[in-house]
Amino acid sequence: MPVAYIPRTRDLYNDFTPYRWVENDSAPFTPLTRPIAQCRVAMISSGGIMYRDQPRFHREDASYRRIPVDARRDELSVWHFGYPTGDAERDVNCVFPLDRMRELETAGVIGALVDPAFSFMGGIYSARKVRDELAPQIVDELKRAHADAFFLVPA
Repeated sequence: MPVAYIPRTRDLYNDFTPYRWVENDSAPFTPLTRPIAQCRVAMISSGGIMYRDQPRFHREDASYRRIPVDARRDELSVWHFGYPTGDAERDVNCVFPLDRMRELETAGVIGALVDPAFSFMGGIYSARKVRDELAPQIVDELKRAHADAFFLVPA
């Protein structure tokens, strides 16, 4: 079911200063230096996925969760206020396609799946928090894991 994000965001933050949509005038791009089948690929989702007893996300939450790539579906849950989570609760792969990524690794489409995968709660009101807090932390994790690329799954 499609979500009308702009009206939903306006409704969620009606009591705040009107939301100023982020405008990025450039998007950094680094081409791969080798085929994706030889790359270490990380998975990142803004779907609010948690592993086992990790704490729930909360409004304005700029944290993220590490999800082991061998996690089973019954060990994952979703907590997100920005989209209807029913489909994700029935099949987490719609916002956190860990099963599909493992299949790509097994089939040799990607070289290796980086462990852990990462999830955060998209729809954070502050683009500044995403830019200054959340993104640098995940980038540091990706560098330490020697990831060549990442697959970002927006919720």
